Amino acid sequence: MTAAVDEVRDPSLPGRLLAVERDALLPLLRSRPDADFALPTAACPGWTVRDVLAHCSAGLIRVVESRFEKGAFSPESNERDIADRAGWTNARVLDELERGMTEAGEVIAGRTDGAWDGIAFGEWVHAGDVRACLGEPGAYTGEGRPYALSLLARITRDRGRLRVHADLDEVDEPLQLGAASGTRTPARFIGDSATLVRLYTGRAPDGASYELTGATAEELNLYG
Repeated sequence: MTAAVDEVRDPSLPGRLLAVERDALLPLLRSRPDADFALPTAACPGWTVRDVLAHCSAGLIRVVESRFEKGAFSPESNERDIADRAGWTNARVLDELERGMTEAGEVIAGRTDGAWDGIAFGEWVHAGDVRACLGEPGAYTGEGRPYALSLLARITRDRGRLRVHADLDEVDEPLQLGAASGTRTPARFIGDSATLVRLYTGRAPDGASYELTGATAEELNLYG
């Protein structure tokens, strides 16, 4: 697999990532017993699987309905979103999540500055959190991986993050992340793509073998 990263924003990319993950994740979740939704997640301390899904569905519906009041996506807002859905059935949470993953892509594409593209990437990462908690394969990988890596490369570049040359086990061509700088030699990562995603999103590498030179894991974390 080759990770192609366009210098020019592809507005359809977030929607494609959401659609691919929707088609894979929702049938999996609908097949799980209610008890699984109460499992605690390692990636999001204090949140259960259901809490993560409620957070995801709320965020996407906020995008669909263009509701971005002051403090949206703050820790306090996230907790309120989860609390607002406390009386919902798990099926209702999944229905809202499916709607969000279906409709948010078009709205995100309409933001010509790409400011909301990171929301789609974050939703895909949270889907990986859920998969990891449930012991399902495909956490931070799966069919959405090429789209997610392309988004990650562009997001890190647009945010002026440290330049990183990533040699990924599953990808034919090196992935260039971050922005070029004349003052610092680019860092280098060697390992699998799931571990790269974990490092960039503040998740523990989970015992995976990798090499990172010229930077620390803390410097890569987008959310740190």
